Amino acid sequence: MDSGLNFFDLILKASVLVQLVMLTLVALSVISWAIIIQRRKTLSNALNNAKKFEARFWSGVDLSKLYNEICARTVQTEGMESIFSSGFKEFARSKKSSSSVGAVAIDGPHRAMRVALSREVEKLETGVPLLATIGSISPYIGLFGTVWGIMTAFIALGEVKQATLQMVAPGIAEALIATAMGLFAAIPAVIAYNRFATKLEKIESYYANFMEEFANILHRQAITQEVRSHVSA
Repeated sequence: MDSGLNFFDLILKASVLVQLVMLTLVALSVISWAIIIQRRKTLSNALNNAKKFEARFWSGVDLSKLYNEICARTVQTEGMESIFSSGFKEFARSKKSSSSVGAVAIDGPHRAMRVALSREVEKLETGVPLLATIGSISPYIGLFGTVWGIMTAFIALGEVKQATLQMVAPGIAEALIATAMGLFAAIPAVIAYNRFATKLEKIESYYANFMEEFANILHRQAITQEVRSHVSA
């Protein structure tokens, strides 16, 4: 005895437009989960690497030695290492090309680190705005499929003399599946976007705090060197 409506039969018997809506929602769901898995790993690694580098930075290691160690690697620098490398490289270059070391230590390296910070945050944000888009449009795409399916069911219902619930139930059920699939695609995307946005804000604040602290260190070193040069002169 048939127990009722079959989920997969409803999808297969749905109109072509509703099936396209469902296929679109499945594709959006797959894309959002791919972004969620990839970004979760990337953001966790970025935060862990930042903490490790900061511990190394504040361990008392010579900054020139730390910079040379980073430059000696074949792997491209990322995150806090990239910010440090950009600032120190600009600081070393400025010392060789400018007589006003103190002023350069404030402007040049700080601008270089600000650019590096923006680039690193932009890398971490890759795909995250798309989650917000998927979370916003998926329910409406599903609702469109639902409206179209119900409209089609009632049009078909109007063409018969004696209407029964059994005749209209499959059409309404297949239409409601589109709404369910829209929510299925939207809810994880919205939750992940909110979590990633919070984590990105935390990482960006972490980077920015390091940048300001490192800029202060470079400024103090520049002033010290400038005082020494005046004394020796």
